[in-house]
Amino acid sequence: MPNISNTLSQLRTSIEAAATRHGRPADAVTLLAVSKRQSTDAMRDACAAGQRDFGENYVQEALDKREALADLGLVWHFIGPIQSNKTRDIANAFDWVHSVDRAKIAERLSAQRSAAQTPLNVCVQVNLSNEDSKSGVPLSEAESLCALVASLPNLTLRGLMAIPAPLDSTAEQRACYAPLRQEFERLRHTMPTLDTLSIGMSGDYDAAIAEGSTLVRIGTALFGARPS
Repeated sequence: MPNISNTLSQLRTSIEAAATRHGRPADAVTLLAVSKRQSTDAMRDACAAGQRDFGENYVQEALDKREALADLGLVWHFIGPIQSNKTRDIANAFDWVHSVDRAKIAERLSAQRSAAQTPLNVCVQVNLSNEDSKSGVPLSEAESLCALVASLPNLTLRGLMAIPAPLDSTAEQRACYAPLRQEFERLRHTMPTLDTLSIGMSGDYDAAIAEGSTLVRIGTALFGARPS
């Protein structure tokens, strides 16, 4: 297990340097700690070092962690594929959902989010690599799903998210992300709550930041390899 406090500090410095290098404010990018299959002790260590935003992929694991870490005031992000039978738990246990990729899921999250809670922050997931194995709408359909999310009660449209196929070079990574950035900037003209571009992971966050990422999802580079 790496020293999480030191690793987190190094990551923040690297992310800030990347933002500055690409002509953006140093604080333009939020680090989302991807904590799936990580221990609550590791998450507490990260929190003690100032980390508040955590991303989870599995609903039951996240619910258990949320209960165990309730004293910390964390911000919980759901970033995994969404099954219809899990939407009620997701709607009420999370602050953000990054992986909305069809109208049915958006409608269920809206209907099942308690009106006593603040609206659920939603990113629409886009499939940039056109892989059947990956979730997400085609880029050409992102606008219509964003418009639906924006129209629903109990949801706030916040952004676009993507998980492209791994690419070797920074140039290839940037070329993959560039169309999403262009669509994000276009949609912002008519969708005022759209402020989050959730792209970039441990292996490609520099390229993502160059292409306008406002939130990078970092797991392995922070916590080390996930336990099997």
